[in-house]
Amino acid sequence: FGQVSDQHVLFIGAGEMVELCAAHFAGANPKSMTVANRTEERALAVAGRFGADTMRIDRIGEMLPRFDVVVSCTASPLPIVGLGMAERAVKARRHRPMVMVDLAVPRDIEPEIAGLDDVFLYTVDDLAQVVDAGMESRQQAVIEAEGIIDTRVDGFLHWMQVRDAVPTIRALRQHAEGVREAEVERALRLLARGDDPQQVLEALSHGLTNKLMHGPTRFLNQSEGEQHAEAGRLVQQLFNLPSHH
Repeated sequence: FGQVSDQHVLFIGAGEMVELCAAHFAGANPKSMTVANRTEERALAVAGRFGADTMRIDRIGEMLPRFDVVVSCTASPLPIVGLGMAERAVKARRHRPMVMVDLAVPRDIEPEIAGLDDVFLYTVDDLAQVVDAGMESRQQAVIEAEGIIDTRVDGFLHWMQVRDAVPTIRALRQHAEGVREAEVERALRLLARGDDPQQVLEALSHGLTNKLMHGPTRFLNQSEGEQHAEAGRLVQQLFNLPSHH
């Protein structure tokens, strides 16, 4: 996923919560920040503090694919970012991952979006408890929320470092899918010409096993000395194999 400095960030809303988040993200110097709000005057005020751009809220669906991180906190009674909108954005981004942070109560981002492979949705359900508890002052609620946001932002920074592995994971999945498709196509040809289904299934399972194991087996066979022992440990960990002493 890369560092925050490489990301385009969208803030939906222009209240105190969004200002707190914008301040944190601004400290990490993202590539761009944009504020979308129903009231343009308020959006301009918040954007001006952090050198951000502004956008009409009705353009979110059209512009969503441009953003890597979305932080939303409005008073809208209905979700602003729906599942269909997110699906279209992911497709337009060619499945580059997105982080969405929903700080609103009720939610601005449909919870079903969390089921998308390339969207990582975080919500701050703790804020509902803060609101329900009837805090003595609005300022106290903001202080509580800031602590929660600090924790979430630290988590994002760590998560974004880990996401560097995404291209390798995707390549591995594509390789496995290619092997599967080739073996299934071969099995269908054998069935179409009248071969015994039981034998075709046996051949399919053996073909999948041999092709998927070819890479790890070659990796082990080509390693030598200390590298061989380390290669063995890696393969044991990768496939959750029992260790042999």
